[in-house]
Amino acid sequence: MKKILCYLLVLCAPSLYAQEKLPVVYLPENLTIHFVSPEPIQYVDISTKDLIGDLPLKNVLRLKLRDSLKSFSGSVVTVAGEKFIAQYRLLPGLPGVPTEINIVPDDMHPLDISGIGLSQNQLKGLALSLIAKSPDKRMEKVKAFGIKGQLNHVYTVGDYIFLDISYHNKTNLKYDIADFRFKVDDKKVTKAANNQSVEVKPVFVLLSPPAFAKNYRNIFVFKKMSFPGNKVLHAELSEKQVSGRIVTLSISYQDILDADTLPN
Repeated sequence: MKKILCYLLVLCAPSLYAQEKLPVVYLPENLTIHFVSPEPIQYVDISTKDLIGDLPLKNVLRLKLRDSLKSFSGSVVTVAGEKFIAQYRLLPGLPGVPTEINIVPDDMHPLDISGIGLSQNQLKGLALSLIAKSPDKRMEKVKAFGIKGQLNHVYTVGDYIFLDISYHNKTNLKYDIADFRFKVDDKKVTKAANNQSVEVKPVFVLLSPPAFAKNYRNIFVFKKMSFPGNKVLHAELSEKQVSGRIVTLSISYQDILDADTLPN
């Protein structure tokens, strides 16, 4: 019997030791704790039924002790983002402890998930660095209804394509944005029925302003795409009004092939 007990203690020791090393968060009665993640939270595991939790925002986990609970001895909560996993040891606490817990790099362990690519946070950081640059190449241009649109630059990072697009409104009429769509169309269309249009949706868009008076610039991110030479990628900006202005910028596949590499 003693040998069996010793064997069980050896098996359990690593797990107990690992829990002891976890960062501690104190959870008092009648108070809610908020975990704030730098990335959208993909998964949460709460190791006890003594707690209730939800995700009021995509990057916020809310936890609270159940009202009917008579005593709380502790628990472990696991939070996984797009590229990390973090665990915390929850212990009973008194009022006055922090109620907002930021998930910091020291608490994170990287997740190496094949095919997941860059996180939304990483895409945002790269897009912000691009929009901080002055437009230089001006690869494609279009003019319609007093609006001038242009493709400023194309960058690639791994399997991602970043399109830097801007518009200038030469009129005194504010442009209320209804939609921004990207479609792969035939270069030459003899009949509307012959056009095989395929919509391509970006995986990330940096800004979402409802309107612009004079200038508008944005970064659109796509997963790696390819289309034949007889096709073209159309960036279609449309206005909200019934007879709203529609400005269509044409982007060739050669523009994509000529993209500059941006180190991540």
